[in-house]
Amino acid sequence: MVKHIKLWIVVADGEHARIIAPREDGVLETHDRINSQSAHLRSKDLGSDRPGRVHESATTAHHSAEPRTDPHEAAKERFGRNLGHWLTEQSRQGAFDELLLVAPSHILTDLREELDRPAAEKLRGVLAKDLTKTPDDELQPHLSEWVRPPQRVR
Repeated sequence: MVKHIKLWIVVADGEHARIIAPREDGVLETHDRINSQSAHLRSKDLGSDRPGRVHESATTAHHSAEPRTDPHEAAKERFGRNLGHWLTEQSRQGAFDELLLVAPSHILTDLREELDRPAAEKLRGVLAKDLTKTPDDELQPHLSEWVRPPQRVR
């Protein structure tokens, strides 16, 4: 008897992720969605909306200090890292045998950095593309390198 290999396709951006798995007939189907808690927050809700003040030591002037990172960018990075950590935990629990990551390149970096070695060894491939708004039934052409098209019933 041939063991069915369970493939997870993670389609993510900095705020949303879908876990997609091919059914036995090859049709891709979302079976879980993960959303960032900060996905719909405004910058001022993520942090101070005004830059801090800097006192110039040579004069009595005060200047605005530019924030080191945009609050939304920091939240997206956190989401990518949290998702990577969650995938590592799911890998340890045997939730998938193979993994395909689809996300913009900066999110892929955050995701991959959080995968431990056993989870990283399950990577079948990566695609640096934002397909989060692409419906399940339109994903296959983008993933044809790794996923067979659905079988047609005759």
